[in-house]
Amino acid sequence: MTHATELAVVGAGPGGYTAAFLAADLGMKVTLIDEAPNPGGVCLYRGCMPSKALLHVAKVLTEAQEASQWGISFGEPKVDLDRLRSWKSEVVSTLTGGLGQLTQQRKIEYVQGKASLVDPNRAAVTVADGSRREIRFDHAILATGSRPARPAALAVQHDRILDSTGALEVQRIPPRLLVVGGGYIGLELGSVYAALGSAVTVVEMTPALLPGVDPDLVRVFARRFGALAEAVRLNTTVTDLAPTDEGVDVRLEGPDVPADPQRFDEVLVAVGRVPNSNIEGVDRTAVKVDARGFIEVDAQRRTGERSLFAIGDLAGEPMLAHKAFHEARVAVETIAGQSVAFEPLVIPAVVFTDPEIAWCGLTEAQAKAEGRTVSTSRFPWGASGRAVTISRTDGMTKLVVDKESESILGVGIVGPGAGELIAEGVVAIEMGATIPDLTHCIHPHPTLSETMLESAESFLGLSTHVYKPSRRS
Repeated sequence: MTHATELAVVGAGPGGYTAAFLAADLGMKVTLIDEAPNPGGVCLYRGCMPSKALLHVAKVLTEAQEASQWGISFGEPKVDLDRLRSWKSEVVSTLTGGLGQLTQQRKIEYVQGKASLVDPNRAAVTVADGSRREIRFDHAILATGSRPARPAALAVQHDRILDSTGALEVQRIPPRLLVVGGGYIGLELGSVYAALGSAVTVVEMTPALLPGVDPDLVRVFARRFGALAEAVRLNTTVTDLAPTDEGVDVRLEGPDVPADPQRFDEVLVAVGRVPNSNIEGVDRTAVKVDARGFIEVDAQRRTGERSLFAIGDLAGEPMLAHKAFHEARVAVETIAGQSVAFEPLVIPAVVFTDPEIAWCGLTEAQAKAEGRTVSTSRFPWGASGRAVTISRTDGMTKLVVDKESESILGVGIVGPGAGELIAEGVVAIEMGATIPDLTHCIHPHPTLSETMLESAESFLGLSTHVYKPSRRS
């Protein structure tokens, strides 16, 4: 059976369904193809949404334990894993089901199946019922996402060795859990299991957790996580995994590491993700794939084949859903004949641990590496009235500023709600705001958003709640 459409979208994750919805809103005939029963992709089914649901549970458990300092005591929490899994599944079902309804409302044809490329204007889809369909299209957007990376040394297959997908199933709470990888995936999931009762050890091969993030932000998180985890081992690698019926014997190599294998009940391998660029038939087109597996695209997200576009994790780092949202709009608007390009000044990033870490724009480390002349301003949350009221004075808001123009080049925040607060930094940088621009904006009191204002005032030496000599005196 052959079906004709104006736009075929292969992959219904955040980038894919955003592209399909926008194209339909612009009047195009759209076919959306994915192996799942509803749109959502990894983000909704096996990634950001279920993980955030579990992180919310971890936050509640932690706050319940800390409430005694406010004069409120609870009994020992009891974790009902069956109900926890059910609730997580309900979150996923609600979100993916809602996207299914939006697909129908826009009269988008949704094909559940696996697509391969026949040529630059045809795709073959093996449908879930076993039948096969051919789809002819004027344009196609490839949005097949990514999958957990499994380096050869860690590619042991066993039910005690998990990737992020397996960890999100929460089949059990292992007494001892080893997390391999100190990036955002490992730390988010490690935080969840530690709150649920696992003794968590994290190993990271670099000298610091969250490589690439400014160390002063990471230190705030590391202090709190260090009290929650059993151990954090930096400059450490896993050299051998030997699963048994009783656990996994792990050999580690690094400073102060025991020579004998360490036994863990389960191991979570969280060392990054790789793009799903191995789309069958892509070699029959002019699409080019680089050495890291990313599809090469131009500023409009067009590949080497004029009819084919690629967005999201396929199109390069950072592998973030909100980047895919924006790329989807650029690709669709290009197809619609508009003059657009993917050229954001900043792409925010958030680590949803406790405390959260968020940043956008130029980091202090990047500024130094590039030889840029910048100044930084830090406002400690210990001077924030709102932070004191919630007993979270460990946070910090930081601005990276051009020394001469006083333009805001970067923002870093660590503390509860940092992921929400960073949006102001994105707008400030995109709009070319300066320190005086930010100080002239009235912020509501008492809120954590005031820390952005006071960090700007502190840059000038004029912060109400932190004394610093004026830079202009």
